[in-house]
Amino acid sequence: MEPTVSEAVDLASPDDLALADRMKAGRERIIGELKKLIVGQDEVVNQILLTLFVGGNSLIVGVPGLAKTLLIHTMARVLALKFNRIQFTPDLMPSDITGTDLVQEDAATGKRMMVFSPGPIFANIVLADEINRTPPKTQSALLEAMQEHRVTVQGRTYQLEEPFYVFATQNPIELEGTYPLPEAQLDRFMFHIVINHPPYDEEIAVIRQTTAIQNPQFERPVSGEDLVAFQRLVRKVPVAEPVLRYALDIVRASRPKGKDSAEFINKWVAFGGSVRAAQFLVLAGKARALTSGRYHVSFEDIRALAHPVLRHRVLTNFHAQSEGVTSDQIVDKLLELVPSPKSGM
Repeated sequence: MEPTVSEAVDLASPDDLALADRMKAGRERIIGELKKLIVGQDEVVNQILLTLFVGGNSLIVGVPGLAKTLLIHTMARVLALKFNRIQFTPDLMPSDITGTDLVQEDAATGKRMMVFSPGPIFANIVLADEINRTPPKTQSALLEAMQEHRVTVQGRTYQLEEPFYVFATQNPIELEGTYPLPEAQLDRFMFHIVINHPPYDEEIAVIRQTTAIQNPQFERPVSGEDLVAFQRLVRKVPVAEPVLRYALDIVRASRPKGKDSAEFINKWVAFGGSVRAAQFLVLAGKARALTSGRYHVSFEDIRALAHPVLRHRVLTNFHAQSEGVTSDQIVDKLLELVPSPKSGM
């Protein structure tokens, strides 16, 4: 008999259960520390934390002045992780990211040798600021690091220290002098996180806080070793077969030219979600469940995460763009199109 979504399945051992409690408590403590400097943006913070707990990478899109860089830098400070920011520009080269071999002379022997000089990718949290301002060749320098957590230079491979995350930012309103991210690059981002202007009261609080002297002292609520342990724990969370199929059905329904593709998908979508989209939908659902104090993934977890997982993978065509149809609107219609089972709701 297949398990239903309402069944709360315990994790494997008391140690796992204790770790799950630490993860939930750690999330609350991280949020508390962030609030010493960051005002509001609760959903953005939540999606960044899910990225950390899963071990993925995320793309953050918003107009200038919304503290995208500050948020990621503050997260690194709170967690006491090594942070590097790379400002992407048209003249940035791949070696400026990964590092390169340099000729150095041994002071004792006078012998010259090639020595690897690590680039800024060698950090725990890397911020690729305005990633779309550099050509695809340079953007591709991130691909291996984002997927395999390693860097290959001159035929030699260097492993990156765990935990490792890439957060990239984009400005949605400036298109001049930018380069679209290749589909292979986009697909490696777990979430496309949209950051908007805060409500009036929060914006007042931002102005008041940022025009005064700021010197917050952060307490480290979670270590890098904890984050690696949380990532392993997330993968142990069970997923009922109906929930797994529901996640996959949503992703498959986003692909045009299929046997059962909906008319609006064929009309508006150039490319739909990949297998990686379904994987991230399930993994993010597992992390969301644990941070909510549950040991199973629900249909609601999948629905709640469909937009950040799919909005950069559902690529619109000319017809959609000419009609002003966005990827978010298409995901809305997908959630209406694909029914979730009634059990456990």
